Amino acid sequence: MSYKILAINPGSTSTKIAIYEDERPLWVPTLHHSHEEISRFEKALDQLEWRRGLIMKAIEENGFNIHDLSAVIGRGGLIKPVPGGVYEVNARMQDDLIHAEKKHVCNLGGLLAAEIAETAGVKAYIADPPVVDEMCDEARISGLPSCPRKSIFHALNHKATARLHCKRNGLCYEEVNLIVVHMGGGISVAAHRKGQVIDVNNALDGDGSFAPDRAGSLPSCSLIRACFSGKFSSADEMIRFISSKGGLVAYLGTNSVIEIRSRIEQGDTQAKKLLDAMCYNVSKQIGAAAAALCGKVDAILLTGGIAHCEPVVDYIRDHCAFIAPLSVYPGENELESLALNALAVLRKEREASVYL
Repeated sequence: MSYKILAINPGSTSTKIAIYEDERPLWVPTLHHSHEEISRFEKALDQLEWRRGLIMKAIEENGFNIHDLSAVIGRGGLIKPVPGGVYEVNARMQDDLIHAEKKHVCNLGGLLAAEIAETAGVKAYIADPPVVDEMCDEARISGLPSCPRKSIFHALNHKATARLHCKRNGLCYEEVNLIVVHMGGGISVAAHRKGQVIDVNNALDGDGSFAPDRAGSLPSCSLIRACFSGKFSSADEMIRFISSKGGLVAYLGTNSVIEIRSRIEQGDTQAKKLLDAMCYNVSKQIGAAAAALCGKVDAILLTGGIAHCEPVVDYIRDHCAFIAPLSVYPGENELESLALNALAVLRKEREASVYL
């Protein structure tokens, strides 16, 4: 028996969707949204019905019957911390997505999946949301009781890349130790111990290495002085600044590694120094993850859009190859990851968890 699955990944300026038949993609369009369209909505949640209408229209115009679907799966949102896995979207999850403390467009994923699945008469799921929390107790403790470390990262791509690597190499994810590095607008470095992410930086808030548009971990006293400098009108403004205007864009005016590489090729020594510094910081994070795994690391996996950049990969390999063999899985592949997670549930290879 074959299954047709609709996967939905809402982004800030696009809605990526795909229809898979088992492992095979049948249709993978991206619905682009202009700044003018998005700016009509005060909050991301206000876009729900608009995006749902766009998805339904695109499906109909391309000749797909919504009632042929076996399941709908959306990108997970900023719900309460949960272990990794596939979760059926229920009323409690929908309520938590609507009232999530952190407002982000990813919160629309489960809500869109639920509404379209109801129309199709099938179940809706999410998989490995950004709030996957499997951290060991020691990793949660910072230097201040009021500031515990939190697990918010690119969990979907981390888990999918780890499982893909294991599948290709005849390994069992639950039996190996891996360090997975997602490199995009934000960078997350995680220690995967026998199927559990026991330590990872909070990539949403910009913890860890600085990234194309994240400031990364900063000198504490300098950050405090910046907060009280009068340059920022509120805590929210400061948070937005370090989580979307820091890192490479703060120094070079762009968060595009492709553009930065072009500058380097034209002789821009400052651009090279900054890109190398980012790679240096990523390498240090990998070393820290190796320590969390007591040095018992089976492989280092690089993924995300920046993993397409050979100089970045080469730099990290030169600094970290002594820890473990390094493999590269460029890109995010989030739609495929979503579809395969839903497929595993439909085939009863994995059981969907209940969100409580």
